[in-house]
Amino acid sequence: MTVPARVRFGSVWIDSLTFAEALDEIERLIEKRKGGAVFTPNVDHVVTAETNVAFREAYARADLSLVDGQPLVWASRFLGAALPEKISGSDLVEPLMVRAGLRGWRVFLVGGSKGSARAAAERFAGAYGAAIVGIEDGPIGLEHAPRDEALLTRIADAQPHLVLVALGAPKQELWIDAHRERLAPAVAVGVGATLDFVAGAVRRAPRWLRSAGLEWLYRLLHEPRRLARRYLWNDPKILAILLRTWRSPRESRRMT
Repeated sequence: MTVPARVRFGSVWIDSLTFAEALDEIERLIEKRKGGAVFTPNVDHVVTAETNVAFREAYARADLSLVDGQPLVWASRFLGAALPEKISGSDLVEPLMVRAGLRGWRVFLVGGSKGSARAAAERFAGAYGAAIVGIEDGPIGLEHAPRDEALLTRIADAQPHLVLVALGAPKQELWIDAHRERLAPAVAVGVGATLDFVAGAVRRAPRWLRSAGLEWLYRLLHEPRRLARRYLWNDPKILAILLRTWRSPRESRRMT
């Protein structure tokens, strides 16, 4: 198996893969039955990793890091190491459910707003024949608590091949990283708001806006109170991060 090239954005490395290659790599992780963590970094993740040590270390331990966001695809060209295409967690999930139905993978859903995981489970089972062996959409913390221990026990008892974790960043990445040994041999994928999108609890930006790199604007207009600080204050810091990365030696920002 060929190891994919990687591109660095600040402290976050991203695998240079096409969408189809990303699906195949996730399938290979599942087939190995040794567990794994799959993250989908966007601009906000790169910025957060600058100051959040635990988040940065979780990314360093991830098995796959797939570019979620057209702005990072464009930025990769500026860095002289173009990524092939955007691979968001939200776009990955339904093709993964198609494979789950065909391959007989068992799937556990974690997160989303109340009711979203159940609605998504019904859709995945009905549309793709995926075996959804458990859901959890109650409150989940990062501290070790009886409720979290019970969830990990339920996941272990269900013996899933794939765990989709929809807690939002950085919580989902930190949760996966903290529990990856307990989750193994399942592969855990951080999927953000995907279960809410599938359930219809949150509207996703139209495809043309996503292709134009403007999904952030659509979300900001729909959730200004929650997202204004992220998009208008935090995320512009990516410009300084990219400049610093570009000034570093070329061999230090690309791994082949």
